[in-house]
Amino acid sequence: MKKRDLQWIYKFSLLFAVAALISFSSCKKDDKDDEPVAKNPVASFQFEVSSANFLEVSFTNFSQNATIYSWNFGDGQTSTETSPTHVYESAGQYEVVLTASNAAGASANFSQNLTITDPNDAYKLLTGDVSKTWKLFREGTSMSLGESLENPANWWEGLQNDGARPCLYYQEFTFHFDGTYEFNDNGMFWGEFGVFDNTEFFEVCFEAIPGNMINLDGVDVSAWLSGTHAFTYDPSVGSATLTGEGAWIGIPKLATTGAVTVPQSSVTFNIVEIVQESGYDLMTIGFDYGEDGYWKAVYASYSDPSLEPEVVEEAAPYGEDLPDLTPTEMYNTFASATDFVLLDTAAVYPGTGLAGNGVDFTMGVVDPAGGATPVGQYNRVGQYQELQFMQANDIQFDNFTTVSVDVYVPSTNDFSGDLTKTIGIIIGEASQTEQWWTGHIQYDVDPESVVLDEWQTWTFQLNAPTSGAGSYTPYERTDLDFFAISIGGGGHTAPGTFYIRNFKFE
Repeated sequence: MKKRDLQWIYKFSLLFAVAALISFSSCKKDDKDDEPVAKNPVASFQFEVSSANFLEVSFTNFSQNATIYSWNFGDGQTSTETSPTHVYESAGQYEVVLTASNAAGASANFSQNLTITDPNDAYKLLTGDVSKTWKLFREGTSMSLGESLENPANWWEGLQNDGARPCLYYQEFTFHFDGTYEFNDNGMFWGEFGVFDNTEFFEVCFEAIPGNMINLDGVDVSAWLSGTHAFTYDPSVGSATLTGEGAWIGIPKLATTGAVTVPQSSVTFNIVEIVQESGYDLMTIGFDYGEDGYWKAVYASYSDPSLEPEVVEEAAPYGEDLPDLTPTEMYNTFASATDFVLLDTAAVYPGTGLAGNGVDFTMGVVDPAGGATPVGQYNRVGQYQELQFMQANDIQFDNFTTVSVDVYVPSTNDFSGDLTKTIGIIIGEASQTEQWWTGHIQYDVDPESVVLDEWQTWTFQLNAPTSGAGSYTPYERTDLDFFAISIGGGGHTAPGTFYIRNFKFE
């Protein structure tokens, strides 16, 4: 063999040896990197309360990198099971701690607060162990009407124990644990607005006997008197239902979906909350009618009867008698803010502090029919649907025989819902009557005679009112001090735009 060949073989062998050495070293290093490294435990769990037994709780273990478990259930009991089920002896709040460990001795803790609640506890807040009697709360506002639970009194400021309706504060509503519901009128009933209108018992307390329980339509409503019914209550959603002809709470006309004039076979309402105070409990209930408003009532049940205030039997005089005025002119053209005599839209209705009282009204806008004289624009966007005119005097009508107003009803309004084409002129008394609508008279336009997109003049004889809670003519009273124009119907929140001009008495 040649020397040159020997040298080549030697070099190749040396290169192979070096490569083998590098390869061997690399393999040893990779094997070392692949050795498992122990990971620290992570403790975690969830729990579920049994639907059959509220004291029984199942725990599901979601821990990682652990093989040994220690549970502390917060009541002095422990477990080493992976996912145990534990039965507590009583309701209460417990801190549950899970310790998860591995074979290397590393461990981690995880804790959660667990509240065990007897489902009967919420039910018993309403019924007591056997029964519980509730009456309207005699402090502050016990009932009101507003646009929502968050704003429950912006439509009606509310009922108070001030002597105006004392019979309502004596009535008792008893819920029994066995599902029985009892109403006791204690011999007196209230002539509710919208139910007893135009009867001798309207807006007064009267004797609760069947012969007196005839509503505005002549229908017997005596099922609302004292009686025994049934109820169901789901505390998880706060819904309660009274079952039985005439069962009610709040006021009789409050039904499941709106106000009624006759007794119902069942009534569903919300129990918003029951709060335990010292010596008594307070229950807030609500009837949610959406755009038609939210009725709220507050009831009290006393474990210490000495804390319950007395019922105020007689109301203090409201307001004052205004001086008489016998005008020869009384009008508003709405062409400008000054073109009126007495009928000023800036007058403030007592108790609200609202000029114009709740509607968006603008003087002196362009006539939608193209006339040269500006008119008034009447937008229904407020809490009341009337444009109101409160007077500083009791008006005597000796010089007037008619009342009239021009109205323009645009076809752009949506009359498919609560908005209607009704038009009415209202006369009443507000300086000494807290709620003018309990004794007003009204002059109404037949909605079928309303023509869209043109001016129409509506004139009424003062001695011939067509509706209202009162039964009189303006000549029979000397205390009338309130006027209003109502357009669009009684839906408080139904929006609409109308135009008016020449509201006048002649």
